[in-house]
Amino acid sequence: MNLPDLIAGLTECYLCSLAWIGIAALATYLLWNTVFGEGIPVLTVEVTEAEAQDVIKGKAYEPNSKAASNKEIPCYDPGNMQLLGHLPAMTASEVRARVERARVAAKSWKGSSFKQRKLLLKTILRYIIDHQETICRVSARDSGKPMLDAAFGEVLVTCEKISWLVKEGERHLRPEKRSAGSMLFYKSARVEYHPVGVVGAIVPWNYPFHNVFNPLTAAVFAGNSIVIKVSEHATWSSLYYGRIISAALEATGAPKDLVQIVTGYAEAGNALVTSGLGKLIFVGSTGVGRKVMQAAAQTLTPVVLELGGKDPVIVCDDADMKQVIPVAMRGAFMSCGQNCAGAERFIVQSRVYGEFVKQVTEVTQRLRQGHALGGSIVDCGAMCMPGAAEQVHALVTDAVSKGAKVLAGGKVASGAHGGQFYAPTVLVDVTLNMRIWSEEVFGPVLVVVKFETDDEAVELTNDCPFGLGSNVFCRNRRRANAIASRLEAGMTAINDFTTYMCQSLPFGGVKESGFDRFAGVEGLRGLCIPKSVTEDRWPWLMRTDMPPIIQYPVGDGAFSFTCGLVTMFYAPSWRGSLRGVATLLSALMTGSKKPAKKQQ
Repeated sequence: MNLPDLIAGLTECYLCSLAWIGIAALATYLLWNTVFGEGIPVLTVEVTEAEAQDVIKGKAYEPNSKAASNKEIPCYDPGNMQLLGHLPAMTASEVRARVERARVAAKSWKGSSFKQRKLLLKTILRYIIDHQETICRVSARDSGKPMLDAAFGEVLVTCEKISWLVKEGERHLRPEKRSAGSMLFYKSARVEYHPVGVVGAIVPWNYPFHNVFNPLTAAVFAGNSIVIKVSEHATWSSLYYGRIISAALEATGAPKDLVQIVTGYAEAGNALVTSGLGKLIFVGSTGVGRKVMQAAAQTLTPVVLELGGKDPVIVCDDADMKQVIPVAMRGAFMSCGQNCAGAERFIVQSRVYGEFVKQVTEVTQRLRQGHALGGSIVDCGAMCMPGAAEQVHALVTDAVSKGAKVLAGGKVASGAHGGQFYAPTVLVDVTLNMRIWSEEVFGPVLVVVKFETDDEAVELTNDCPFGLGSNVFCRNRRRANAIASRLEAGMTAINDFTTYMCQSLPFGGVKESGFDRFAGVEGLRGLCIPKSVTEDRWPWLMRTDMPPIIQYPVGDGAFSFTCGLVTMFYAPSWRGSLRGVATLLSALMTGSKKPAKKQQ
């Protein structure tokens, strides 16, 4: 081994050691502060046989069958199409009744202390840490994702969210001092953050656990109640997650109706949107997002829209391929590509294009796909929605018909246990006239295109109706930031896949990816009504008294007096300020005459 290789090996070992030490220290800290934290209740939540076991066998679900009169929601495991049961499809009146119960709970919860809110979140966090495997299994059964992807996308990010809220949330919701300005220097000014009341959330099926607890934790920490409408394609898991929530509310003395879970179809969603909410968070497709906005306009309900994405990953010619390839694979194939901020377009510089394509193809061809709970480790699970695999294949077929090449996958697959799958796919020679370039795939397809210059990479990236996340891999920090600053996206991760683990940051996009933000300081404060307050700083010394000259009826010199005030406070030089003083004094001395009182 030569000296450079030896140094590189030692450096890698040293960095790995530091990473493991950091992980061990963090795990110990979390364990001590949550599992062994004093005063944090231990929840007892019953788990059913189907929630506790791996593969279950029962009646097969038939995708084309419908529950009687759409009054029930069929729940099934997409990895083997086994029917898990039926849940009620709530009517509009049932949904509104739940909103009203949440409204009553919100009135008492808004006066809760931050101590009690933190206790509620810590109690939930403790349960999550103690029951990670069950939570992941239930999520895997309902959405089709492998256990590892559930651990990453469901548990890890939720724990980070709760940890951030407990550590920093109170600071960002406390009254915030603001400057009072030049003329009102004797005033103190502040912004207070008051709960909006009832928060509504309509969440998708791709991360059933996280998508419930992400809006829930922020809403209740901000002093609100929340009503969550879960997807009809991931309803079964809401039974277990709902029991966790109910147990946590009871154990911490929170109102039992503080969190409501709604199940159903469009009728239930529309009823929630039009129930006069304080704020609505919608996560889903752009088309449905437009309909949600129309419905929310009826009651002037403010809406957060987190819609589709087609996130680009720019790989520059100096990028570290040892880092890029593993990150690219997880970005494209985690949860079988069913991510709103998944990596859908890899824009790779020509000098490293061949090597990038070669490596991702080799790794993709080795991926194992199958039922998440089938007894063996899989890298990619099932497609959650009926017909989703066929929709993905239609985009791939269109691209191939126009000149694209499939280097791996590219077909609807079937697992050993049955189920609905699409094979992890690598697609190259994609051009801008192909549907897959501009339409969201939401499936396991890694699309690669080539670029020559940084300007071309930016142009290719921005040539898209969506603008959610984006990524730049480049060792030159100045160059990476220069590229990132020009990307039309709500988020950019440099030499990483996502910004989402930094929970202090807002999450959301631009263009057809939606607007407003959840998560972070902005998302937390967005669940509040910002109230402006001013008061006298020294009430015993100075207060706002109306000078006689501008009291009604005003004096003859009132206008000159006001102009003098403006000049005195805002003139750009001291000479101008003195001129304003002179104008003001002149108006006071010569123009204070008022009209005589009318005779009775």
